[in-house]
Amino acid sequence: MLWLFFIMNLLGTVYGYEWYWIQMMDTIADYPSWYVIFVPDSPTASLFFTLSAGYLIIDRTWGRPSGKVYQSIRAFVEAFALITSFKYGIWAVTMIWAGAWQGVPVGWDGWMLTCSHLAMAVEALLFVRWFTYRIPAILLVACWTIWNDFMDYERGVFPRLPEVLVNNYYRTIEGFTISLSVIGILIAFICLGLRQKKQR
Repeated sequence: MLWLFFIMNLLGTVYGYEWYWIQMMDTIADYPSWYVIFVPDSPTASLFFTLSAGYLIIDRTWGRPSGKVYQSIRAFVEAFALITSFKYGIWAVTMIWAGAWQGVPVGWDGWMLTCSHLAMAVEALLFVRWFTYRIPAILLVACWTIWNDFMDYERGVFPRLPEVLVNNYYRTIEGFTISLSVIGILIAFICLGLRQKKQR
């Protein structure tokens, strides 16, 4: 099962970066080139979840490696996977169906993206019980997540959306996105607290 999750998320990550490719190239052309790292939100989340699944495969195959550097990197990757997979999983589904509510057609790709992004949010919540992150990792990811929101909506590198949503609901979408960031961060803290309580 772990290998299945690893492979499916890896394939989804590749597809996601391909889906964002044109926007990434446009961003490099029109903005400072480093802005591009804030463009592919969902595939970056799925990339970090793929890495988290890889850590679990390593645990079960060779045993959990020791070392502070390894543990620190792993903790950041897992906290990033949890917070951003939940956030962008819910965000993408909401944007697809908010667009549909405004008359934007939902084709086969819209249904596919709905299912895959819901899966992102659900799998992050299912796998968090095996994650090893602690408070420093959450705080680092929280800084990144809020900064990403700033870059998206104050610097204009948010994922491309139907014009009807951008023209009429831009600030609402910004507020919704920030709210999801806060909820994702709170979930990470709550899950950490439950894990520590269980370990006592």
